[in-house]
Amino acid sequence: MEILLSLSIALFSGLMLSRLAKLVQLPAVTAYLVAGVLIGPFCLGAFGVNGLGFTSMENIESLSIISDVALGFIAFSIGNEFRLSELKHIGKQATVIGIFQAVFTTLVVDAALIGLHFIIPNKLPLEAAIVLGAVASATAPAATLMVVRQYKAKGPVTSTLLPVVALDDAVGLVLFSVSFGIAKAISAGSANIVSIICEPLIEVVLSIALGAAMGYIFTFCERFFHSRSKRLSMTVAFVFVTVAISMMSFSIGSVHISFSPLLSCMMLGTIFCNICDFSAELMDRLDRWTAPMFILFFVLSGAELDLLVFSDLMIVLIGIVYIIFRCLGKYFGAGLSSSIVNAPETTRKYLGITLFPQAGVALGMALKAEALGPVGAIVANITLFSVLIYELVGPFLTKVALTKAGEIDESGITSARIKDHKRGQHNNHPGI
Repeated sequence: MEILLSLSIALFSGLMLSRLAKLVQLPAVTAYLVAGVLIGPFCLGAFGVNGLGFTSMENIESLSIISDVALGFIAFSIGNEFRLSELKHIGKQATVIGIFQAVFTTLVVDAALIGLHFIIPNKLPLEAAIVLGAVASATAPAATLMVVRQYKAKGPVTSTLLPVVALDDAVGLVLFSVSFGIAKAISAGSANIVSIICEPLIEVVLSIALGAAMGYIFTFCERFFHSRSKRLSMTVAFVFVTVAISMMSFSIGSVHISFSPLLSCMMLGTIFCNICDFSAELMDRLDRWTAPMFILFFVLSGAELDLLVFSDLMIVLIGIVYIIFRCLGKYFGAGLSSSIVNAPETTRKYLGITLFPQAGVALGMALKAEALGPVGAIVANITLFSVLIYELVGPFLTKVALTKAGEIDESGITSARIKDHKRGQHNNHPGI
């Protein structure tokens, strides 16, 4: 009962705050995150009334299945943007931009934090500085996708943005694994070259292979059903099973084998949209089905933001440096690489800003970094601080950038209620 009550309050608070956010022209994603903070352990949950908000971090973690599944559907939706017919025009550009800006951001943040390490070595160990540089490469596909959908953004920036965000995860995983291996080598005084080189490549390749295999099986199975509801159910089932399989991990000798749920589900969506002739129609139905789940995902993400990171001034200081230089890396990295591939002027000017949001993937990296002990705790706290800032401000900046690029026409956005009213008038006067 308490879980259902907490979830209903989470959904209701997210929806109500999204109405207030609309009045001040903020994206709904920001409203959901703020709602999560308000009903989380540091606000409403602090009263300790079970069912009335989330009383502890353990309370939120017990609902992690919702976040795992929601991220799977988000990745699946992003994969559906990789249509070969469209990628022929922007595929090369997106690939170059996606790789270049991620590596550039890592180098910029590494340089800034390593420099800060020499100023305050006791507060920022060298290992933490190196790992944080790799964490900086990751973006938040969920927040970006929600803003694009809410405002129905269309144009060269949006077309390039979604593939770049998807590539970020693959490149970020490789960068993080290499940086993490170097940090472990510095801490232990020895390096396992096989683990540093092989593990990230194995994870990326196996994740893509898993997603591709599931995509072909999924498309084959869909052909046996003609009912829209059954096809929708089949879609949900395959996203579930892909997420489940990709959460497995094991070791072969000294090499740790694991999958990335995001990459696997992205590939699932990519294969599906390219070989299934009714994928667009099915995705439209799936978007409606997953809407409440996405709201819960963002509210839960807001609730698990640890506000205690503000209590350590040095973490705040390092976090501010990290945020500033990550933004500079994303902005100039995207701008430089866009110029190299002769992307449109709007892409050069505004794409970098849309890459500011950061959340799930970065937090996953930070959790893995905790294996470094006290160094990992520093990485986790700084990442938490930056995610708190990015998630509240990032979606708004994405909206501003896409509006400046001319890809959001707010005057053309019509509420569902008005659309239904117009549809009713049309049905009453079919001769018009």
